[in-house]
Amino acid sequence: MGRAVRAIPASSPSTLRVLQGGVDLFAAMVAAFDAAQHELRLETYIFNFSGAGADVGHALIRAAQRGVRVCVVVDGVGTGPLPASWAAQLAQAGVEVRVYAPVVGLGFWLPSRWRRLHRKLCVVDDTVAFCGGINILDDYLDPHVHGLLTSPRLDFAVSIQGPLVKAVRETMRQLWSRIEVLRDWRNHDLRDVVQVMRRRVVASQARTPWGHAQLVLRDNVRHRTQIERAYLKAIADARHDIVMANAYFFPTLRLRHALEMAARRGVRVRLLLQGHYEYFVPYRATRQLYGQLMMAGIEIYEYQASYLHAKVAVIDDLWLTVGSSNLDPFSLLLSREANIVAHDADLAQSLQSCLLDAITQGATRVDPALYLSRGWVVRCVDALSSAMLRFGIFLTGKSY
Repeated sequence: MGRAVRAIPASSPSTLRVLQGGVDLFAAMVAAFDAAQHELRLETYIFNFSGAGADVGHALIRAAQRGVRVCVVVDGVGTGPLPASWAAQLAQAGVEVRVYAPVVGLGFWLPSRWRRLHRKLCVVDDTVAFCGGINILDDYLDPHVHGLLTSPRLDFAVSIQGPLVKAVRETMRQLWSRIEVLRDWRNHDLRDVVQVMRRRVVASQARTPWGHAQLVLRDNVRHRTQIERAYLKAIADARHDIVMANAYFFPTLRLRHALEMAARRGVRVRLLLQGHYEYFVPYRATRQLYGQLMMAGIEIYEYQASYLHAKVAVIDDLWLTVGSSNLDPFSLLLSREANIVAHDADLAQSLQSCLLDAITQGATRVDPALYLSRGWVVRCVDALSSAMLRFGIFLTGKSY
């Protein structure tokens, strides 16, 4: 599979590289951390300090010990409380760690607490930024069973140099400021807090570049549908080929119809989805959609080599996206997400080559005839899983 392919020419406003898996990403991040001079920011859903995750943690500590300001934000559900030994080391070195929306006790079961920080962003000085779907989690570590995988998790990220780095930095600073304000809210008049947050949101929007490569966000304020709209426009413009890899695939009706219409007008649509599932209900709910999609001519492949965690797409060998957003209700309606969207033939073809390798070497195509002949028990499980997923979204006050 492809590795760290430089794909945008130096004359372009921003230079991007595709990084496959934590092996590529963590090596690039550690090198950037060790070269940092002023400021280092990291946001992640999961920070696991085992294996390769420890390498990232030690690099953060080294940077802080040199006097670099190091700001880390982890999600309160994905990461939870840091291991005591690591919390002490980070604090002693001067690493500032914040937990986004910490959950206590049974708080996770409250629908209002399902709005998570799911994006994976990093920026070092004004030099380099990273965006993708890769948590700070060793490629071979299975946190669900506390064991090792036989093959690495399939996932991608992008490294960024150039003007787009500023957009990543300002986005991360905005969230940090919001967390700091909320931590001290008892010392502020609530109206002042709201005004500060609004000013920062507007300011960050005005500075986000929209060129050949762009940072596309999803949140619950001003970016509620931007990622979905980026997908919809690209799918509507597709002429011959769509390849998507998505870990959790339960798209909106608009997205499903867009993919079906593309297939019916002659576009070859290939979906690479989970074969080894991490969570039973989302996996079975996704399978409930297979019949309608395949009837439209869409090819579905299930990745069997290991866990699939990627959230990427390539369209017409030109348009691509790499990021944290799944095409499911939690990403499209609730979580904070961040994707890079770019138009570049070399970059798109490099990423597509990685995906096609994964399809041919590690995936199995879903046979429409076998799918339609599955037993009534399996059909009921799929339908019930779909209903449960939709009901969960209903509890949050959203429609899907």
